Amino acid sequence: MRPAPSMGTVTASPFTWSRSFPAAAAQAAEARRFLAALLDGSPDAADAAACLSELVNNAIVHSSSGRTGGTFAVTVVLGQGRLRVEVRDQGGPWQAAWAENGEHGRGLLIVSRIAREWGRGGGSQNGWTVWFAMDWAG
Repeated sequence: MRPAPSMGTVTASPFTWSRSFPAAAAQAAEARRFLAALLDGSPDAADAAACLSELVNNAIVHSSSGRTGGTFAVTVVLGQGRLRVEVRDQGGPWQAAWAENGEHGRGLLIVSRIAREWGRGGGSQNGWTVWFAMDWAG
């Protein structure tokens, strides 16, 4: 009698959703609603929304997306125990420093404390993609 053929390990590919938004302050709430609908009431949804808010506000305030007619895009990748959220803007100079007593500059510090990891890619000419990742039990 031959042994049954191995089925191997079956893993599901992550699911990916993307949406573009006009770069206006009111759209931060729309981006959070987009994410909340995908995360469907998970206990970690509030932390993910807080991180997303910081990235969206940076795109609107500190990048070329904030110019008239500018946009930003949110991409959510969910699967295999991991959530990754990306915000892509329309570029501009990158300012990574924050001031201890300043009004601005602590958003990425907040993201670094909540998310498992975060980073950025791209550039000032073609746009920055800033992302965060969290473990996801969903």
